[in-house]
Amino acid sequence: MLRKASPSGGRSKPPVGIWPARYPRRVLSRRAFVVGAAVTGGSVVVLGAGAYALVETEVLPGKHRLAEVLGACGDEPTPPAVEPGPVVSGVLASDARNGAEVGWTVVYPPGSSEGDALPVCLTLPGRGGHHTDAVDALHLDRYLAAAVEQGTTPFALVSLDSGDAVNWHRRADGDDPVAMLDGELLPLLDTMGLSTAAPALWGWSLGGTGALYLASTDLRPWAGAVASSPALWNRPGEWQAGTYDDDADWDRTSPWHRIPELGGVALRIDCGADDPLVDDVRAFRAALDPTPAGGIEAGCHDSAFWMRMAPAQLTFLGDCLARS
Repeated sequence: MLRKASPSGGRSKPPVGIWPARYPRRVLSRRAFVVGAAVTGGSVVVLGAGAYALVETEVLPGKHRLAEVLGACGDEPTPPAVEPGPVVSGVLASDARNGAEVGWTVVYPPGSSEGDALPVCLTLPGRGGHHTDAVDALHLDRYLAAAVEQGTTPFALVSLDSGDAVNWHRRADGDDPVAMLDGELLPLLDTMGLSTAAPALWGWSLGGTGALYLASTDLRPWAGAVASSPALWNRPGEWQAGTYDDDADWDRTSPWHRIPELGGVALRIDCGADDPLVDDVRAFRAALDPTPAGGIEAGCHDSAFWMRMAPAQLTFLGDCLARS
């Protein structure tokens, strides 16, 4: 069963990844920390200069909270001042996802409308993410419009609800996002006139992990995939509770164990230098041959970083879809 509304009337909230973004962010300069500081348990405590150095080098916990307080995460950018294209939203009652109602949003570039045979990029939010996050929180409708205005091949973004802890693979309780995409969502997009023969993938946080997992499957010949701040835990049991069923599920579906299946897929992987996941992301990028596009940039695990990366990532996705 499908319920549809146009334009999107979804709730406005920051996208949820592994840690919710904080709005607004209070920034202190390094000069203010003349004796050093560390953030522990949500409180700021004053330390000596030596202790501050230990926090900075991660000998003591709190480096990533400290980066946020010091302003190392960077401010959220102002979205492009352009007129976005149409936005259409709806709800899909998914048998494949145990009857869950999966919200979806299609973001069209300016000059396009429903019925146009545009290539598609599936856009996957992080843990607990909502399909409206792409527009309401990350303003990807404006970033897409600006990219197309600057010459990027026009394509449609299709954003989805993620659900709690979903990594976009089949779970032990029968929740099967892959079957939902293959048997329910992509056929729906076909009826809307969109071209789904070789989609691209784009996700952030656990959605980035999911984009890499899906890119390793033969569900479709994928045009390319972008993972922004993906959760790439590379040791058994270190993942956040609920994100995998057990060690066997992690062995079967973690991108670390599917590197050969990613061969031939155009990849871009970005992560903030002060993201708690940066070491695993850096190691994963090094394990791939060829090394994917993107890299480690200044920033944290938050919306500000994802928005700063959006222009380059959209250009990459447009090039991939143009080639496919």
